[in-house]
Amino acid sequence: MLFKRRDKPNHLERLRVAVWPRHSFARSARYFSKRVLRLTASPNAIALGFAAGAFASITPFIGLHFILSFVIAFIIGGNMVAAALGTAVGNPLTFPFIWASTYKVGSMIIYGEAKTLDHRTIDRHLDGGFLEKSLDTLLPLIKPMLVGAVPLGLLTATVFYFVVFYSVRAYQRSRRLKLASRRLPGNVKGVTHDADA
Repeated sequence: MLFKRRDKPNHLERLRVAVWPRHSFARSARYFSKRVLRLTASPNAIALGFAAGAFASITPFIGLHFILSFVIAFIIGGNMVAAALGTAVGNPLTFPFIWASTYKVGSMIIYGEAKTLDHRTIDRHLDGGFLEKSLDTLLPLIKPMLVGAVPLGLLTATVFYFVVFYSVRAYQRSRRLKLASRRLPGNVKGVTHDADA
C-alpha cells in the first residue's frame, strides 16, 4: 500500500502516540479540524454529529463511546463520521478532568454536596480490581459520574455544535466561492488577461 509504514508500530507505541502526538499538538489539531471541515454534509448535520460524539465522550461508558455517539447521531440526524470524530473530545489527556468533574457535579445533584473524585475514593470502590467487583459495589462510583455527565455533556455538546456549525459553514462558503471563481470565463489555467492587450 502507498505511504504505508515499513515497520508496524507495537501496542506501546500506539498508546504513546494516542497520548502524545508524533509531531505536535498544534499540527494534530490542524489535521483533525481539516478532517471535520472537509466532510461532505450540511453544516447542521456535521455539527449535530460532532456534538453527539462530544456528548458520548463525557459519559463514563469507555469502550462504548463510538456506539453511543452513532445512536445519538442517528436519533438527532447527525453525520456518523462527524460523530466518530467528536468522540475525540474524550481522550487520555481529558478523561481525568472529565471523570473528576462529572463525579463532582453528579454527587452535588444526588447528595447535595460536591464530592471530589480522588485516589482514596477510587481505591475504596475498586479495591481488589475493577473486574472482580460487582455492579452494586461500582454503582456508588459510576452513578454520580453518569448523572453529572448529562448536564456537562449537554453543555459540551452545545458549545461544540456552534463552533463546528459556524466553522463548517464558513469553510463550505469559501470553498463554493473559490470553485465559482474558477468557473468564470477568463480564469482558464495558463491564460492571462495580458494576452488580450
